[in-house]
Amino acid sequence: MSKINDLTHKVVWITGASSGIGEALAHEFAKEGAKLVLSARRKEELERVKKDLHLAEEMVLLLPMDMLLPAAFKAYAQTVIEHFGRIDILVPNAGISQREKFLDIAPSDFQKLMDTNFTSVVLLTREVLPYMLAQKSGGILVTSSVSGKIGTAYRTFYSASKHAIQGFFDALRGEVWREGIQVTVACPGYIKTNISINAIGKDGKPFGKMDQNQANGISAQVCAHKMVNALKSGKNEIVIAGFKETLGTYLKRFAPALLWQLTKNYTIKTTDQ
Repeated sequence: MSKINDLTHKVVWITGASSGIGEALAHEFAKEGAKLVLSARRKEELERVKKDLHLAEEMVLLLPMDMLLPAAFKAYAQTVIEHFGRIDILVPNAGISQREKFLDIAPSDFQKLMDTNFTSVVLLTREVLPYMLAQKSGGILVTSSVSGKIGTAYRTFYSASKHAIQGFFDALRGEVWREGIQVTVACPGYIKTNISINAIGKDGKPFGKMDQNQANGISAQVCAHKMVNALKSGKNEIVIAGFKETLGTYLKRFAPALLWQLTKNYTIKTTDQ
């Protein structure tokens, strides 16, 4: 499998591109000279991102889509192929988080979270991968999370979805690397975005508050830069996090009992506390 060293004119499809890490990834790939397919539910926000990129019209395709409507994925993939002729990099980044206890989240909201963070990602990958296999080249840069390695209170469903992402793409990598397909899993820790504000809270309502850890987190721009560099370097995985979260991933592997002692009393602290 060859590294994806040069992203010039590569066709990069980013979901969740209207804000946060996805928006920052759009800017990062634009700097690399890539052609962009930007997807999210909010067309007006995609228009804003496109305007901010200052790219030539032929370099950007806006493709509004709802990740909870997978029946349309095949048609969306065909639209990209008809427009650009190929798909070089898939960046499944759309997602939703959680900030509430297990018993205070309705089963329907659990299903929504799993469908958004895991099932939709798998089904979109299923539609795009055949094109990459036909090209004998391509890359998948998927956004997982440190929560895909470490489970903490108030993240039950979110952690489950990201653990599933980790397992699926590790397994998929084993199936496709000989065909020239690179799979890079990014595991961000606390990134300064609105993810906690939009997270599922009690009774399915948005949590509506900024997590202190999120507010003090790594910028989305730094996260995106590290993700794209990991893809270009041919890395299988990258953890993008502060010292404590990064240490936690090592403790999970080598000293899980100690990690439990350090995390068992975790509570959510918000900026208005």
